[in-house]
Amino acid sequence: MVESLARGRALLRALRRPWLGGPLLAVLVLWSADRLFPLPLPADDLARVVLAEDGTPLWRFADAEGIWRYPVTPDGVSPYYLDALLTYEDRWFYAHPGINPLALGRAAWQNLRSGRVLSGGSTLSMQVARLLDPHARSYSGKLKQLWRTLQLEWHLSKEEILTLYLNRAPFGGTLQGVAAASWAYLGKSPAQLTRAEAALLAVLPQAPSRLRPDRHPQRAQAARDKVLARLAEFQVWPQAAVTDARQEPVLLAPRQEPRLAPLLARRLNTPGSPALIRTTLDAALQRRLEDLLLGWRARLPERTSAAILVVEQPSMAVRAYVGSVDLGDARRFGHVDMVRAQRSPGSTLKPFLYGLALDAGLIHAESLLQDVPRRYGDYRPGNFAAGFSGPVSASEALARSLNLPAVQLLEAYGPKRFAGELRGAGVPLALPPLAEPNLAVILGGAGSRLEELVVGYSALARGGMTARLRYQPQDPLVERRLLSPGAAWIVRRILAGQARPDRDPRAQLTARPALAWKTGTSYGFRDAWALGVAPRYVLGVWIGRPDGTPVPGQFGLASAAPLLLQVHDLLSNRDQQRGVPLPADPQPASVGVAAICWPLGQPLRRDDANCRQQRFTWTLDGTTPPTLLARDQPLGLGLRETLWLNPQGLRVAPGCPGAHVEEIALWPAPLEPWLPRRERRSARLPAADSACPPTATAVSAPLSIVGVREGDRLRRPTASSTPLRLRLSALGGSGTRWWFVNGQPMGQSTVDEVWQQTFDKPGSYQLSVLDESGQTAQVGFAIEL
Repeated sequence: MVESLARGRALLRALRRPWLGGPLLAVLVLWSADRLFPLPLPADDLARVVLAEDGTPLWRFADAEGIWRYPVTPDGVSPYYLDALLTYEDRWFYAHPGINPLALGRAAWQNLRSGRVLSGGSTLSMQVARLLDPHARSYSGKLKQLWRTLQLEWHLSKEEILTLYLNRAPFGGTLQGVAAASWAYLGKSPAQLTRAEAALLAVLPQAPSRLRPDRHPQRAQAARDKVLARLAEFQVWPQAAVTDARQEPVLLAPRQEPRLAPLLARRLNTPGSPALIRTTLDAALQRRLEDLLLGWRARLPERTSAAILVVEQPSMAVRAYVGSVDLGDARRFGHVDMVRAQRSPGSTLKPFLYGLALDAGLIHAESLLQDVPRRYGDYRPGNFAAGFSGPVSASEALARSLNLPAVQLLEAYGPKRFAGELRGAGVPLALPPLAEPNLAVILGGAGSRLEELVVGYSALARGGMTARLRYQPQDPLVERRLLSPGAAWIVRRILAGQARPDRDPRAQLTARPALAWKTGTSYGFRDAWALGVAPRYVLGVWIGRPDGTPVPGQFGLASAAPLLLQVHDLLSNRDQQRGVPLPADPQPASVGVAAICWPLGQPLRRDDANCRQQRFTWTLDGTTPPTLLARDQPLGLGLRETLWLNPQGLRVAPGCPGAHVEEIALWPAPLEPWLPRRERRSARLPAADSACPPTATAVSAPLSIVGVREGDRLRRPTASSTPLRLRLSALGGSGTRWWFVNGQPMGQSTVDEVWQQTFDKPGSYQLSVLDESGQTAQVGFAIEL
């Protein structure tokens, strides 16, 4: 307290001295005024610019006054622009204290002599002061500007004042700052300005509306040439360079504002985001794909949208993000980002299941699976296409996207285990509250997002490793394992059409396939999907209605696949033009080639009677798992049957004279209707010896259909107009029968019940029946009306 009083008395004594008191009083007054009327430096006004990886503006968010700007520092603009700006506006910027008395005096003399305002004499610091705190054109307003200028010089460095000008100078309309003007008028970074362009942008803030180059190119060119003349006069640029710059025409293109990737921009513009939001997008590719999708709009049904996602797979950087057909199309729900929307994935999860089953040792690439009618409680899955195919290999089932083999495989692998593996690799499946994964998951009975599916498919290109998508350069690369390198390689080869290796077991494939792809369709034709793995990219396409309304006739192969292939062609041509080499695709050491035999699915000699069909397969770690049986395989009807045969080759009881044991390989019983007669169980089993018959087995009689025969061509009577109605029944088998027409469940009947079905359309039909023991029967016929 005593010290404070002493300092106060000392200050009063100093103020009483004329030679010291005056300056101190002035300083005190200025300090007080600075505290009472602080400099209005700009705060975060929510103006944002979303940038591509190379700095190209993609989208802009204006501030509260509708102004958009692209923040830049003096290091980020062309030296030509700084030369033009300082030479034309303020040659002594780095020397004066904010006010140039000589310039003010010269301007006042010119104005008085002419009787009108010819020159303002304002320095760059004074212009910045006016931009920060606009004032009226009066003496009081000029005094206010001078005060603000002194505050600027007091608080900020010259570089900081210059930066404020670079970002706040008006350039016409809603543009502020040289960077925003450079991109809008010239379509380039301010760091790449030519001499002529630099001179043009240096003069525009003098009269931004009157000199706008897109509206008044002659005025703009005259003003630009005035700047060039001054640069030559003061020998800042050589005369030859100025002469060349004068020959360069002023750009006449209309002003371009950034309007790319709006939905990603909205996603990244969160509270606390910086003024420049940098992304990993490729601006040229983004523009091409947005234009491509706009061209597709006429091909899409009404109110249908689409989404495209392109990811560069080594770095997982997102190169293109198109979340809807058109942001402004309200009828197509253009504001809904379908990259993030949760939808039914249809069959797009199947490659993950086949890869996980390979790793689990359940199958190899040519394992025998069953495309036959199946029933799991109340769940009766069918194929997307009509009918059933019977015996199919794992690679064929995946390539053709058959539903029943996938359900059989998921039953063996486990739905909960499958969902858990996907979740751990960054591909979570959404289920209703309290619901658990079940067999329907593999056919789309869960929710997923386009970006999550692309993450999953990245494993097929990255040695089995998924990774989180990187939307911004600072995003880390976070990897997780989903598949082994060998399983990922095999699945990708299958999806690329190289399902079976060459017939030489030592053959290896080294050429990388151009594109491995998979389609999917959700229940009710609500979602059409296409996912692809190219040599450098992972691609994802979705088409459908954002409100979930079904679109009859829209499915992955017909709707989404053509768009995916067009995107892939665009990327391939682009890389070829740039001379980008394709990455190598060596066959993993864990992948081999083996010859196996059906129905057992394991290696056998070709001359072995149990080798009914030889196939060459990709193997993983040298293993060839046996054929996977369905859990509802009829009891007593396995793949291997041990028989006692006599010397004549007839079946006998074990104690019969000369009896010896042999093992016969048989096909899975549900495949019987699709097998050639010579391969069916009745033809493969030797006849019984009547003198010493074998022990009887308690297997039910084979299932068969009565009412229509294989190859029948049926036609209703000429005079009749009523649809054709068939009365059908099933003999043999046991328990309830479930009927399928072209793969679709149509009804059920009891053992002695007649099942009736009406056929009102001509065409080919496949009729199948399934009983409780898992036996099936099938006939094909045609209806002619």
